[in-house]
Amino acid sequence: MGTQGHMLECELRPGKQHCQSGTTAFIARSVETLQTLGLGGKCLLRLDSGNAAADNFDAFGDHYFIVKRNPRRECPEQMLALARRVGDKQDSREGKNVYTGFFDHFHPGDDQNRPCVPVAFEVIERTIDIDGQKLLVPKLEVNTWWTNLSCRAKTVLDLYHGHGPSEQYHSELKSDLDVERLPLGRLCANKIILLCAMVAFNLLRGSIGPPRRTN
Repeated sequence: MGTQGHMLECELRPGKQHCQSGTTAFIARSVETLQTLGLGGKCLLRLDSGNAAADNFDAFGDHYFIVKRNPRRECPEQMLALARRVGDKQDSREGKNVYTGFFDHFHPGDDQNRPCVPVAFEVIERTIDIDGQKLLVPKLEVNTWWTNLSCRAKTVLDLYHGHGPSEQYHSELKSDLDVERLPLGRLCANKIILLCAMVAFNLLRGSIGPPRRTN
């Protein structure tokens, strides 16, 4: 969390456990921990498409969120037509049309009893590939994200793609603290080791800052 990459919660799971199993409770616990920190503002929660289950939205509280959405149920051609109608066309190379904007008619989990949540979209139509070859059939790419942010769709996309530094922090935890392979054969013991590593990781991050000026 934060620009320094501190770890708020850490959970070791069996490899066979589905990524959504227990995630709603994990998010609720994380949000509760955030509230105890007294940060005085809303945080941005960012999740991948594996955690786009409708139950997770109940755990977000009043915080901001960006959740990758899998548009596999929608026809790409229909999404392109809709994007052309309601979206903004972005500057791009010849033979590549990029549309961004918001859809306002989708329900999380396709549950009609839930209120609609805005969906930021990026629809890409390629008629010429990167090597200059014209395509007989345009190649379509559709990306969508659930969000409650009131900003431009392009900003939502940029904020979601900003999860790259978070992945770098995970790499530092595994490599610099040597916990990529946990030492014991029991899950409960390795959980304790990982929690200790999280404390050490946060202490090290807190000690890193700009060099102090000395006289």
